[in-house]
Amino acid sequence: MNFSTNPPKIPVFKPLIEEAEISASVESLKLGWLGMGSYVKQFEEQVATVCELDALSDRHVVAVSTGHAAIHLSLLMMGVGPGDEVITPSFNNAADFQAILACGAEPVFVDIRKDTLCIDATQVESLITERTKCIIAMDYDIFICDHDRLAEIAKRHGIPVLHDAAHSFGSYYKGKPTGNQHAYTIFSFDPVKTITCIDGGVIVIQGKESVRRLQAKRLIGMTQPAEQMYNNSRAWAYDIEELGFRYHMANLHAAIGCAQLKKMKAISESRQAACLHYSISLSKIEQIHAPNTDFKSITPFLYYILVPPTDRGHLRKHLLSCGIDTGIHWQPGHTFTLFQNCRKGNLDVTEYVSQRVLSLPLHSMMSLETVDYISGSISEYFEASK
Repeated sequence: MNFSTNPPKIPVFKPLIEEAEISASVESLKLGWLGMGSYVKQFEEQVATVCELDALSDRHVVAVSTGHAAIHLSLLMMGVGPGDEVITPSFNNAADFQAILACGAEPVFVDIRKDTLCIDATQVESLITERTKCIIAMDYDIFICDHDRLAEIAKRHGIPVLHDAAHSFGSYYKGKPTGNQHAYTIFSFDPVKTITCIDGGVIVIQGKESVRRLQAKRLIGMTQPAEQMYNNSRAWAYDIEELGFRYHMANLHAAIGCAQLKKMKAISESRQAACLHYSISLSKIEQIHAPNTDFKSITPFLYYILVPPTDRGHLRKHLLSCGIDTGIHWQPGHTFTLFQNCRKGNLDVTEYVSQRVLSLPLHSMMSLETVDYISGSISEYFEASK
């Protein structure tokens, strides 16, 4: 493949959709049960297997329509409501901020660590007040939060942690898969995630009574047994005990997710290899900062670099001319009009990183030749700018 004479369009994200996903979609449609059904149960069971959940942990998987729905329902299950505050990194996805607002609460913005771009646990306690109801710990791209320290803070103050593991499904923290670190964990399986359901999310939650409540809340509050719907049937007599939403996962989406999960090992290994190759290649370019990790316990979602702010726009333009898309993840929450009056701590690292961060293409089964082309194009830009 000669990239130099005919540069291809290399997107930032590219879902791994193959014959297995197409066949699963067709089979689920032929089944004729389009709502929440048997495939959703299978998907929940396969996610539980990846997370290595067992009866002793009393942790259970509840599938929902999106990652945002998972965050919203988790916060509601924690009792977050009007007048409350939720501590979250400002360097986070807008889905978290909007879910907090949807509960009637307000985000409180905390800084991130420069080495991982994850929440800076050392700054959390200074922002805790009597109004604090939750701490959101967001794993970022290829790094995992300091969950032990966050758990200590949460225990000391009696405040639950919501582990936003949208970027870290299939990754490990100190030998345990993500999903085992806190009482609440959410995963996202949207179109751009490492594993996709087209759209989907799950909540890992403790306790069978919590599962029962959550299953009702995802189904407009209806208490009909999930097991009945998992048999592609529904009840016509049920109760409504509390507020609910249309947040359940569809069978079609779950079927695609099941097909994806069967490839989990290959997906993880291919992304690890691409990221390691990126880091080796890009370490030779003195003008940029590449992440420093071996990727061994991580299933990478995205690969990022930090570049001089005066170069970022020009570099993106150069890469686009080479057929390479890039992204910026993210614009900090405290910069949006809607959150201008929210409380915040010192955000010096967030400000520094947000002006420099650049997401590079990362796909499952991405060839090292493609990584070389992208790395070479970055090197070409900085050589020309000297």
